[in-house]
Amino acid sequence: MAQPTLRVTSVSISAPDPRELAAFYSRLLGWPVTATEPPRDGCPPEDGWAQIRPPEGAAGPTLNFEYESGYLPPVWPSVAGEQQAQTHLDIAVDELEAAVAWARQAGATLAEFQPQDDVRVMLDPVGHPFCLFLAG
Repeated sequence: MAQPTLRVTSVSISAPDPRELAAFYSRLLGWPVTATEPPRDGCPPEDGWAQIRPPEGAAGPTLNFEYESGYLPPVWPSVAGEQQAQTHLDIAVDELEAAVAWARQAGATLAEFQPQDDVRVMLDPVGHPFCLFLAG
């Protein structure tokens, strides 16, 4: 059987408030929020969905943010028996310390544990780790 064409077009991220988390990543990356959905009938006000995309002509996947009612932030670094990070974003940067300062201004925090000198693990406002690393 010939392999069919398969393309990864987006990444979906669980969140306790998807519109707020989409706003954070929009500030961080400079990508516009391109779609939102309000709470479903009978659901809490945080329920809903949001999406950001790279600006026209820029590379990168669409990021979707989905409501998860029982959201628990992952523990970084991983600890047996605790909530595990299922995935994380790797973000290439030209200047590491400037990118860390920008991420902090957008609402991220620097993780206490840093496993590499040329990478900075950051935590988004709801605890998802993401990595800033030097491009090149």
